[in-house]
Amino acid sequence: MCTEIRTKVFIVEDAPAIRDRLIEMLGDLASVAIVGDAGTPGAAIAGILQTLPDYVVLDYQLDGGTAIDVLAAVRPNVPETVFLVLTNHAHSQYRRVCLEAGATHFFDKSLEFGRVKDVIAAADPLHR
Repeated sequence: MCTEIRTKVFIVEDAPAIRDRLIEMLGDLASVAIVGDAGTPGAAIAGILQTLPDYVVLDYQLDGGTAIDVLAAVRPNVPETVFLVLTNHAHSQYRRVCLEAGATHFFDKSLEFGRVKDVIAAADPLHR
C-alpha cells in the first residue's frame, strides 16, 4: 500500500479574508495539506506544537501579540519547520528580529504575497 506524503502547512493569520485567501492559494498545490489555522499567538502555539507542520505561514501582527511571541515559544520544539512571516509591517527592523527569532522567510503582504506559494511549491514534488 502506498501512502501519499503530504506537506503539512499551518496558517497563522488574524484576518479571516487573508487566511481564506492563503488556504485557497495553497490548495492549488497537489501535496499540500492545511493542518490548521489560528488567529492568536496562544492558538498558534498550541496548534503548531500539536500538528508539527512542515511550514508555518505566520502573520507578524496578531490579535494579542506578534510573530516573535510565536517563534520564541515554538522554534526550539520544531527545528525543521520552515516559518514564512507575511506582513504589512515589512520594516527592516521587523525583518531582522523575525529572522533572528527563527523565521526562514519574511515577505511583504502587499508586494510578495505570492512568494509564500512559490516557496512551498519549490519543495512540492508533485508541483515541479
